[in-house]
Amino acid sequence: MSKYFSPKFDKLEPYIPGEQPQNREYIKLNTNESPFDPPREVVPIIRDEARKLRLYSDPESTELTQAIADYYGVEPTQVLVTNGSDEALNYAFMAFSDEDRPIVFPEITYGFYPVICHLNQIPFQTISLREDFTIDVRDYEGVGKNICIANPNAPTGIALSLEEIEQIVRTNPDNIIIVDEAYVDFGARSAVPLLYRYDNLIVTQTFSKSRSLAGGRLGFALGSAELIADLKTLKNSCNPYNVNRMTAKAGVQTLRENTYFKNSCQAIQYNRRYTRRLLEELGFQVLPSSANFLFVRTDRISGKDFYLKMKEKGILIRHFDDPKITDWNRVTIGTKVQMDKFLETVREIFREQDTEQEEN
Repeated sequence: MSKYFSPKFDKLEPYIPGEQPQNREYIKLNTNESPFDPPREVVPIIRDEARKLRLYSDPESTELTQAIADYYGVEPTQVLVTNGSDEALNYAFMAFSDEDRPIVFPEITYGFYPVICHLNQIPFQTISLREDFTIDVRDYEGVGKNICIANPNAPTGIALSLEEIEQIVRTNPDNIIIVDEAYVDFGARSAVPLLYRYDNLIVTQTFSKSRSLAGGRLGFALGSAELIADLKTLKNSCNPYNVNRMTAKAGVQTLRENTYFKNSCQAIQYNRRYTRRLLEELGFQVLPSSANFLFVRTDRISGKDFYLKMKEKGILIRHFDDPKITDWNRVTIGTKVQMDKFLETVREIFREQDTEQEEN
């Protein structure tokens, strides 16, 4: 770093996104993108809106805000549209947590949470998962601190029930509860209905996964009008034109294409069940997932070696160096063709291992 870099960021370790190598064509099962293109109706809308790029986008994202409000059954004042859900999470952490109001989240979860805390100098506490990688709701009951829960959790894919989420919200009435629902559309229940009963709840979602707009960078936060007003104060102080014209129009159109959306989610859930069953037949331990990925391990090969061999053969999966999960890999669910190629490559790796052992 340069000599001009503020020393307050000396210990900041940036979030490391999934790799995007450009050296060859890969089957990408490492960043939880949708394997399906957006609805075909989106493309001409983006093309038409591109003709207006000389003009700023609507800082209120009025049309999209209304579309989201209508879809989720809330008021427009309860919606904040953001540049990906990471922006919504950053504002929520910034707005409600500080030295006197720390935040709590699981020890194994989305790696962006501690980065947000270090960036904004927010004290945080992590809580261990059970041995089976599930969250023990009792650890969060009446904890007396702000809480962030990814549901389903990442990278495990395991989801809490709506009743369990409500228990956390209900027992912490004087603290903000953030529920990060980036993967909720693949089999978990959303906490949005709880917004009618609790004013200390913020729900964040994204268009990146289930709605095939990862490259568009679009997310949103839902909460009480008062909480959303707080987040908008920060948004308008940092980045008032945070969502570009084309992305906003694409978001509106994808919300209209509900049949396409549901079919895509169902296809991914089918491919997830199919892949899990065949991996278990191959001897893998696979966690129960309500997300668009599987968290897997095997005794036959280390997590790091499995990731590297997959990469050598043209398939990217996500490996984490954290010692607690280094034996595991996260595998995004793609098309049936992609998952068959992934499974074929697993068998190929195992055959090569068997041959090496026989020769030695």
